[in-house]
Amino acid sequence: MKGYMDKQSTKDKQSNKGKNFIGTVLSIHTAKTAKVEVGYIRKHPMYKKALNRTRRFACHNELTDMRVGDTVEICQIRPMSRTKHFSIVRKM
Repeated sequence: MKGYMDKQSTKDKQSNKGKNFIGTVLSIHTAKTAKVEVGYIRKHPMYKKALNRTRRFACHNELTDMRVGDTVEICQIRPMSRTKHFSIVRKM
């Protein structure tokens, strides 16, 4: 059929673009916002020691069964507010 486009779900589109991280839910502020902490390892440029670092992201949360301490996958989306640039894709 001419002009037909295969539609994907929004979760499929979100996971294909931008950065994806796996982190831990720290707090759930409101029904639609959760704070997620993502850990990573960097090496010191001079001494080459491995340093554990963390970043915290405010994430849009559509899932209702989310609790503090859950491991989740987040992906980058368009800005939804001043601090929310990520969305929770799924619970691990």
